[in-house]
Amino acid sequence: MVLWSIMPDTYGVMVYQEDVIKVAHLFGGLDLGESDMLRRGMSGKFRSRDEFLKVKQKFFDNCIKDGKPKDLVTDVWRQIESFAGYAFAKGHSASYAVESYQSLFLKAYYPLEYMTATINNFGGFYSTELYVHEARMHNGIIEAPCINRSFTQAIIKENTIYLGFMFLQSLEAKTINRILNEREEHGKFESLDDFIERVPIFIEQISILIKINAFRFTGINKRELLWEAHLKISKTIIKEDVVTLFKTQRIRYNTPELPSTDLENAFDAIELLGFPLCNPFYLLEKKATSNLRAKHLTQLEGKLIIIEGYLITTKNTKTANGKMMYFGTFLDRDGDFLDTVHFPPIAAKYPFRGKGIYSIIGRVMVEFDCVTIEVSKFERLAIIEDPRYSVKSLNPTFQNKRSFTDLKRAIAH
Repeated sequence: MVLWSIMPDTYGVMVYQEDVIKVAHLFGGLDLGESDMLRRGMSGKFRSRDEFLKVKQKFFDNCIKDGKPKDLVTDVWRQIESFAGYAFAKGHSASYAVESYQSLFLKAYYPLEYMTATINNFGGFYSTELYVHEARMHNGIIEAPCINRSFTQAIIKENTIYLGFMFLQSLEAKTINRILNEREEHGKFESLDDFIERVPIFIEQISILIKINAFRFTGINKRELLWEAHLKISKTIIKEDVVTLFKTQRIRYNTPELPSTDLENAFDAIELLGFPLCNPFYLLEKKATSNLRAKHLTQLEGKLIIIEGYLITTKNTKTANGKMMYFGTFLDRDGDFLDTVHFPPIAAKYPFRGKGIYSIIGRVMVEFDCVTIEVSKFERLAIIEDPRYSVKSLNPTFQNKRSFTDLKRAIAH
């Protein structure tokens, strides 16, 4: 009842940092300066300072002098001390609450739009890849950057999200600006030749765009487009704003048939975006040995299971005796979350080995409806060899050791 009279709005419970000042001033008899010193002093480093100890002693002396029961004073001090180090100012708390509820509303009713904005913010606690995955789990269609549809940032059209050019590693800002300015002024691009004529660009930059399949609107295989680009783009310094009276007649080359596969596209995406646009489980070298999914685990409490998971993030902490342990967050094949606990002996014996898919053996634990796997064995699974550099994937016609220059000369003739 004593604290209720001081903080009626929160029913006598200290919620904000200002509440510490109120209690110290109105209950403990400290002036406002001393009360604020008490609030600021609730951190581990400050508690040993003489000034803070004097304020603490004055708090107790004032309360005893006013005739307050010692047990009551001790209990109020315990609440202050245990609370103040974790409190926010009322203004901060209110703004965070408003932002949280707005975010929850948007995520609940406009999930794809919300995820698009989050992707453009380069994610938050997690990587951009996870927010792309989250959009896909809300029935969003994720498209790689497109010359005629994409912008610097990701955009959404109905339920399709087009990733922006800014997500392409090594693509220069000036290249992006040239593309967008030319498209805005003179309309969409009709072909690779049309693009090359209208946008000054180096071969290294257009190669990035072709590899991510940004010219897929042409209907031409991107491997063939790469050959054309190498043959048609000069390696000399680009001169902008060069106006010619007549357009140069386009040279047509008989390029070889170089089909690209979905696997090659996946590795191109990993190289340029940092993550594949397909299900990463498709890249496993060997077929998964377990059919278990995250949704099955609630029925397997206490049982030893084996399941595969795609690593999202890890968190490390130390036990009371100073040994390192880890918590892991994974996605199963269906895209649902898996949480793991790695106690020190297992963490030391089976360490995380970077991004990838892991085989997880452990016991299912359920506490407060939260499912975790207490790991007993753990290893990263091998993925397929990059087909872009695999000798097996090369067209037999070009498996000899002719140079790239020789190939260009052969095509030209």
